[in-house]
Amino acid sequence: MRKPAATAPSAAAEPRRRDTSASRTAKFAAETRLGLVRRARRMNRTLTLAFPDAHCELDFTNPLELAVATILSAQCTDVQVNMTTPALFARYRDARGYAEADRTELEEYIRPTGFYRNKASSLIGLGQALLERHDGVLPGNLDELVKLPGIGRKTANVILGNAFDVPGITVDTHFGRLVRRWGWTTEEDPVKVEHIVGELIERKEWTMLSHRVIFHGRRVCHARKPACGACLLAKDCPSFGTGPTDPVAAAALVKGPEAEHLLELVGR
Repeated sequence: MRKPAATAPSAAAEPRRRDTSASRTAKFAAETRLGLVRRARRMNRTLTLAFPDAHCELDFTNPLELAVATILSAQCTDVQVNMTTPALFARYRDARGYAEADRTELEEYIRPTGFYRNKASSLIGLGQALLERHDGVLPGNLDELVKLPGIGRKTANVILGNAFDVPGITVDTHFGRLVRRWGWTTEEDPVKVEHIVGELIERKEWTMLSHRVIFHGRRVCHARKPACGACLLAKDCPSFGTGPTDPVAAAALVKGPEAEHLLELVGR
């Protein structure tokens, strides 16, 4: 059941009409470090109102399943991964199952996710490494996770934040694109982005921030045509105007099951 609509800071048209492109540019260009921290945290609070139910969109019941699903999600939608994993998880229930998997059979299970040969190698290697180094149990710390086949820093942060409740920032394509669009950083390197954003936002918020930003990127702040005129973050976004600012045109671009809730908050 969707939570009752919260009262959000208005993204009404009046402030938008006053903000010319030049005045907005000047305002953000003059922003101090303290101003940036305050703006970033304010945006996070607004995203909390927008996406109170933000969560990892990969289906899993234990840390190993999340690790496998995250490996499969490379260059593949979460929807497709979730369609693939039920049969996969039923067939391979633990690290030994992957370690001793018949490669051809495993590849067929994961073929729909794309790049299935490389992913099969990662899953078999992961199972073998877990048996050899960790008694078949996925470790719950970053240093050990990133040493495992198929698990880089981004995947490790997904696992830590969602399976072990260890705060982590997941810099995927959506996250990096949005924080650069918002002027939180200009860095392209995911590790640098992670550290910079980690200095802006309280550590306890890192995992949920990642979910909220990713939700916003998938539903409102699209890469090619963001729904600027229907965005709760408009007054705090230096890139406002990248997409349609007309409320009606922008509203048509808002996607996902939260669309009605988001448009209610923005007053559409």
